[in-house]
Amino acid sequence: MALPRILVLVLAGGAGGRLELLTEQRAKPAVPFAGVYRLIDFPLSNCQHSTIDDVWVSVQYHPTSLSHHLANGRPWDLDRNTGGC
Repeated sequence: MALPRILVLVLAGGAGGRLELLTEQRAKPAVPFAGVYRLIDFPLSNCQHSTIDDVWVSVQYHPTSLSHHLANGRPWDLDRNTGGC
């Protein structure tokens, strides 16, 4: 029996109005947390540990700030350049 194919769509948009000073120059998911992590790291880490290999991220606000951090999925082994999960 074949396993169902799962697609994860992470909605990582929004201005983060309540986080004013932290989100003036970056997207809310790119806000630092505990030093080296970003808020987006938690759902992506959950996907990687759940062996979900098809993850898309939709960014609306300051997309450059988040795309630099995501680095095409390499930190989570979701990049497909070396096989991914």
